[in-house]
Formats: sequence, structure tokens, C-alpha cells
Amino acid sequence: MSSLDLGSPDVADPETPDPGIGVLAGITCPADLRELAVDRIPLLLAEIRAELVRHVTAAGGHLGPNLGVVELTVALHRTFRSPHDVLVWDVGHQAYVHKMLTGRLDRFGTLRQHGGLSGYPSRAESEHDLVENSHASASLAYADGLAKAFALQGCADRRVVAVIGDGALTGGMAWEALNNIASAPERPVMIVLNDNGRSYGPTVGRLAKHLGALRDGTASGNLFESLGLAYVGPVDGHDVAALERSLRAAALLRHPVVVHVVTRKGEGYGPAETDDVDRMHTISPAGPSKPGQDWTAAFGEALVRLADERPDVVAITAAMLAPTGLQAFACRHPERVFDVGIAEQHAVASAAGLAAAGLHPVVAIYSTFLNRAFDQVLMDAALHGARMTLVIDRAGLTGPDGPSHHGMWDVPLLGLVPDAKLAAPRDTTCLREQLRACAEHDGLSAIRFPRGRCGTDLPAKGRWGSAEVLLDAHDADVLVLPVGPLAVPALAAAEQLRGEGVGVRVVDPCWLQPLDPALVDGARRHRVVVTVEDNAPSGGFGESIARALRADDVRVVTLSLPEREFVPAGERGELLADHGLDAAGIAAAVRSAV
Repeated sequence: MSSLDLGSPDVADPETPDPGIGVLAGITCPADLRELAVDRIPLLLAEIRAELVRHVTAAGGHLGPNLGVVELTVALHRTFRSPHDVLVWDVGHQAYVHKMLTGRLDRFGTLRQHGGLSGYPSRAESEHDLVENSHASASLAYADGLAKAFALQGCADRRVVAVIGDGALTGGMAWEALNNIASAPERPVMIVLNDNGRSYGPTVGRLAKHLGALRDGTASGNLFESLGLAYVGPVDGHDVAALERSLRAAALLRHPVVVHVVTRKGEGYGPAETDDVDRMHTISPAGPSKPGQDWTAAFGEALVRLADERPDVVAITAAMLAPTGLQAFACRHPERVFDVGIAEQHAVASAAGLAAAGLHPVVAIYSTFLNRAFDQVLMDAALHGARMTLVIDRAGLTGPDGPSHHGMWDVPLLGLVPDAKLAAPRDTTCLREQLRACAEHDGLSAIRFPRGRCGTDLPAKGRWGSAEVLLDAHDADVLVLPVGPLAVPALAAAEQLRGEGVGVRVVDPCWLQPLDPALVDGARRHRVVVTVEDNAPSGGFGESIARALRADDVRVVTLSLPEREFVPAGERGELLADHGLDAAGIAAAVRSAV
């Protein structure tokens, strides 16, 4: 189809209902969609795309993936009876259209906002949302479990439909599930393969080549049929009638089946269709850019400089070359960067192999996705003394992507890893220095930083071993130890308290583990020590400090994210304030302690 002429995306007010969505506004549930006359569907599709562009360009979010599944989502809801039939969306970032068609159109303007609609499926929002973990490759395992449960419960009339992209199909969990699904021909799981040839960038590996051959009819065999699965397709993913025919035909098989749907990411919106990097996979909210360099870009530049000097430095990404800052590295040293697909476990274990051969691998990964590779970090990297570096992006509170994407577990997890070093830079100068130190470390090292802008450099006034004094006061009996860029609100809080006659010293630990003995010795000279970190408290930096000072007459106050809770979506600044990690919260904690 041709691209829509939607005008300037920043003209529309996302809080104002659009009078041009007459058909879409009449869809309050999937039953309404099933009753819609066929000749009204083209107008519905156009209205959905217009709403996607209007809201997502204003508020930010996943635009390209949702533009690519408009017809597929309509066809699924016209063919199956959700929630009686269960639709499982792999990752779920492509479920905006699903939200519109399941009674949430009137709240779509609150998407990814504090207290608004989630950017992923959400069980709290709708009975049509069952899975909300938002990590790739898990949908088929859910589908396998649901089908087993329905069989045991005698619910043979309930269908299980998993929608998974070709990018997510590169993940090992998907193949573990396929192995089980294919072995049970009596359980008719339907796998809708949304094949757009991409995750962020083009899908990598041999599987991508095989899918390409299936698309163009040159395949000498069919991998899915070889596993014992039925196969329907390829189907034009932008033809609703063809999709409905294929889905109904697949359902009649009463056998595990793959419906191969070919879509185009960004379909119908010119700027997305022509975006060569990622087809507008995810975009920032409209408005002027914030000042300062982006943390991810700063890392990318630092790594290129390091690799120019060190031919042993190689980089690894799990299908996120540009999002993790490795694009410049790939342009400068293309033979030294490896995209392994959405396979975080493989990325870390493969890096351990590179290290065993004498190279220094740098694994660039989001904090939330590092969770998936913890066993490999522990047993394949640390146990073998692998000289490698984990660069952990999106650490701490990430903002509007919500609970599945906050990076709040990397510090506690890495705290369990023997001999691992973990750095948290407060500014770009520290980032460059700490990355270089990681590359020189004889073992496993890691460096973590948040999403967003770096801000200005904060020069050190002195040193306690590897820790750096940012604000000194001779009469200080309160020590504040902020992690990474939380040094900014810590300094602001100290200035507030100084005006109230409370002496505060602020020291950046720089390295969270192992604790520097000089930092612990310095902390002993204070009556109150306040640690500030935006990660889970158990096993965190604050707990390490408290343990080191337990025999001393020092009161330790740990400010962190809540214990055993998932943090909702919201802007980073809002969430920091909610949890007492802004200047006001830090100052209040000090006042209470003294």
C-alpha cells in the first residue's frame, strides 16, 4: 500500500479525540470488529495508522513494529475470539493496535505515561492481555504451557495463537519451545510468524536466509515441516482477506502449525519506511532534544577510541547494534563486531570463548536483558576467569518502558559473581576512564549507566583510593555515597543541607564492587552514611556498605528502589522522585537520620 500523507506529526494534540476515526471509534471490543462490514476495513486500517502516528510521534514509543502489524492484528481478532481464544504477543511492543481494538482507544493518549497505558500488554489493563514479560522469544513457551493446560482441563475449543517475529525466532527459548510443540501433534498451537526481516536492524544468521528462501520460493526444504509442524504461507501480511483465509485454514488443521506472514516494518508511513537504521522501531517524544551527550553515544565513541589502540578488543551485541552504541564501532572495525541475534546467553558464552582465545570481548547489552544471561556470566565467564567486559546500558530506572525494562537487578546479580569488578560512571570523563580500566582488568569487569543524557562533568576534589570526593566539608559527620549520575541530586541535596547547618560530604564510589578499603575506612569517620542507588536493595551497593560497617558505630541509610516490587512506567525524573532518589528525597533522608 502507499504511504499515508499524515502531515506534520507534531501538529496533532494527543489529548484531543480525532474526529476522523469514525470506524475505529465504533470498535469497543473484538466482537465489534468481527461484525464490521468488509468494505469498511480499508478505512479502519487507515484510521488505525493515523492514530498510531498521531500518538506515538507525540509521546514516543514503538512506531515501526505497530505500523507493520495493523492488518495482521485486525485479521487475528476477526478470526479468533479473544479472550476465549488466547493471543500471545512475543515481546508485546507491537501490541498497540491490539490495545486499540480491545477497548482502550479512549486511553491511547496516555500510552507509556506515568499512570497511563503500558507500552506492552498488561494484565491489569485488559482480559485480552495474558503475557506481559516484554522479553523476546518467550511467547512459544507460554503457548506450549497454555495448550497443555487447556488439554488437561478439557477445553479443546480454546485456541492458543502465538505471534512471534523472525527476530525473536533467533532466540534459544523459541527453539526449545518449538521442540516441545512439535512433539505434541494433538495440541494445535498456532504460531504466527511475523516475518519482516528485522528485529531492530536486519535479522542475522542462517535462519534469516532460510526464511528469505521460503518467502521467494527458492527453499529446497522447509525447516518447520522437518520438525513435524504444519506450514501455511507465505502470506501477504498487508492483505486482511488473505490473512483471514490462511488463519482459518490453519485452524482447521487441528495440528501445531506455523503461519508464515510477511510484513513490512513501518508500513504506510513514509518516514518509517525509509528509515534504514530500524524503520522507526522506537522513537522519542516530540519536542526539543535535551542538552548533553547521550550515554549510549558516549560509550560508543569511547569504545572506538579504545579499539583503535587495542586490536584485541572485539564487540558483541544481541541484535541491538545501534541501540547499544556499537554502530560507529561496526563502521570502523566491521570484522571485529558480532551480532548474534536475540540470544543473550549465547552472546556471553561466545564472548567467553573469544576471551579464551586471547581477545578482549566487550558485550554491549541492556541491563534488563543481562538477567537472561546470568548463568553464562557466572559459569562460562567468571568461573573461567574470562577477561571480558559487560557494558550495561539502560541501568537503573529507564522510564516509560515500564517494569520489564527497568535495569534494577544488575548490581545485585553481579554482586554474586566472584572477582567481578563493577563500575558506575557519573559523567562522560568517568565513563571513558572506567571503560579503559575494565579493558585492562585481568578478569570479568562491567560498567553500568542509565538511559538519557550525561550532563556536565563533575570534577573530583580529592580521592579515597579509587573513590572520588565531590564535595568536602571539614565539619561533616554525614557522608553521602551516590551511585553513578545520582551524584547530581546528591550534590544538590548537600547544598540544601549546608544552608540548614548540616555538614555533608559527597563521595562517588566509582567502583561498586569490590568495595575499596579506602572508601570503607573513610566512611567509618562519619556518624551517618547515606547510600543512593536506583536498583534493588538486596545485594546492592548500600547493603555492601552496611555489611562492611556493621561492627562500627555508624548509622547506614540505604536509599534504593523498593524491595520485592516491580516499578511501573514513568519518566525517569518522576520515578526518582517517587522513590526518594531526587535531591528532595536525599535531603529528607539525611534530616531524618541526624
